[in-house]
Amino acid sequence: MNLQSIQAIAFDLDGTLVDSVPDLAASANAMRVELGLPELPRDIVQSYVGDGIAVLVHRSLTADHHGTADDDLLERGFPIFMRHYAHNIANATRPYPETETGLELLKTLGLPLAVVTNKSEMLAVKLLKELNLMDYFSIVVGGDTLPERKPAPEPLRHAAEVMGVPPENMLMVGDSHNDFLAAKAAGCPSVGVLFGYGDMTELSRNEATKPDWLINKLPEIYEQLRGTEQQVSFE
Repeated sequence: MNLQSIQAIAFDLDGTLVDSVPDLAASANAMRVELGLPELPRDIVQSYVGDGIAVLVHRSLTADHHGTADDDLLERGFPIFMRHYAHNIANATRPYPETETGLELLKTLGLPLAVVTNKSEMLAVKLLKELNLMDYFSIVVGGDTLPERKPAPEPLRHAAEVMGVPPENMLMVGDSHNDFLAAKAAGCPSVGVLFGYGDMTELSRNEATKPDWLINKLPEIYEQLRGTEQQVSFE
């Protein structure tokens, strides 16, 4: 990875910038209880996160990672989830340790920053505002901003275009297979966070989902980019 070429950075949201599972799980279980279903363990709901709210609702209703709820159940469940989550989106969701420090440091380098998430744009913006993170970002691309979402490359290409940089000069920071598949398809270098929801050991075994670089905290990106004269190849 040629660090000198990095001109912008895009971040996934859930599992990368913030730990949102407590509130997502609470809303999923509020939905299930209202429908007369038993609650799900938080770690099960966590395994359902990453492909957008609609998919999360399907999985939570069926208690199956590959499940699809029937139309009647979805029609009853989805509004319950959305109502509860919209009103409780930041009850227990918090930025990961040193996230704000990392964003502050990266802004000192003059790099435009983006959020590219499969969460709906409305909910992503609402969450960022409630956590006082919105001002760090030039653009938020949600799962419903464009016809395609991650792992398709279009959201990353769109973010790069808006920020005025080639995709190959934009770093994608994420925690899931969707992030790295999208980055590779868009031609973006990628960074995997070791503190998120994804299993980086497992993701790194597959060339298609292997990030270029792994970090334990966001300030590590600043520490590497600060040395503008160096060119580093990460295994």
